[in-house]
Amino acid sequence: MCIVFMNELIASLDKVGREIAKVHAYDVDASPRFPKEAVEAMRAIGAFIWPIPKEYGGMGASPIELAKACKVIGQYCSASAAVLSMHYTQILSVVCHAKDDDNLKDYMRRAARENRLIASVTSEVGPGGNMRNSSCAVELEGDQYTLFKDATTVSYGSYADDLMITARKNANATAGDQVLVIAEKGMFELKDIGEWDTLGMRGTCSPPAKVYAKGSAWQVMAAPFADIATFTMVPTSHIFWSAWWLGLATDATNKARELLRAKGRSNPGTTPLGAHRVADLDAALQSMEYEVMGLAREYSEALAANDVQKLGGMAFALRINALKLNSSRNVVAIVSEALAICGIQAYKNKGQFALGRHLRDAYSSIMMVHNDRIQQTNASMLLIHKGF
Repeated sequence: MCIVFMNELIASLDKVGREIAKVHAYDVDASPRFPKEAVEAMRAIGAFIWPIPKEYGGMGASPIELAKACKVIGQYCSASAAVLSMHYTQILSVVCHAKDDDNLKDYMRRAARENRLIASVTSEVGPGGNMRNSSCAVELEGDQYTLFKDATTVSYGSYADDLMITARKNANATAGDQVLVIAEKGMFELKDIGEWDTLGMRGTCSPPAKVYAKGSAWQVMAAPFADIATFTMVPTSHIFWSAWWLGLATDATNKARELLRAKGRSNPGTTPLGAHRVADLDAALQSMEYEVMGLAREYSEALAANDVQKLGGMAFALRINALKLNSSRNVVAIVSEALAICGIQAYKNKGQFALGRHLRDAYSSIMMVHNDRIQQTNASMLLIHKGF
């Protein structure tokens, strides 16, 4: 995509964040409620269709450009950034694996034309948060499918247009023999929706629910979910989540900088107490940004070159997993340090320098896929990996 045009799109998203998402962020967290104002504003500027190729009505944005978008909105409202980042991963799972499937191409056209918001349903009673295993199975009869999934979380599912659901490809398949199923709006139902009253990320509205879906057989994607996860869903989710956390850390750091400058203005000629800590905080943020955007750029280039060997390799998988681990730790550390620097002004729930919501949202990063699970995966790979 033209750099100048993409910069204009990012600028329009920044305006949405500054004028809408930021204004409602406190109430979204306190209520808790879905960030409907920000989501509708993002829809209005076409942010949901950016990953879809131009020939299907989208903008053809690369993962590095989408990561920048997640960072931008993450500076204003974590819930809004979570929605955007997860939507991008879902639509790219179709974009990158549609191949010559005319039905999937038509689906992309509909998603672009209607600016659809897509949510994922991967966690499940039994496998829990293990995305690579499913208990539920697709039932195919003729050219129709039906599916029931007892999901432990359905991120913003009640507000999504479409769902993408993982399941065993049939009743006889093993837990790891999975497919990704598209459930279009009007063709799924959420029942027995549980409560979503959490420490952070309260606006994502992601309670458990029993998901009933049906549709045409083509909506059961032909590509094995193992390939979709390896080449698209895992790397993009880790990159986009990390970019949103980078935005959260950026806002916390900016608050610390602003308070330091305010102290400096009140006592001209003196360096405020704690100024060295702000310098260290700024360095930590720069390091986080370098890693996040570096991996986003590396993935974008490999994807553009169709470098299947690299994207499917163990070395890249280890780095992508390490990105998620490092980013989840860094966002907590940076926001915690910013809170310590700002002191009581940050400890208050309201006010220019309030950071309580930031800290609670930062801690959610550990849970999305749980760090223990990722560390276990990396440990298993390192037993056989011979080096980078």
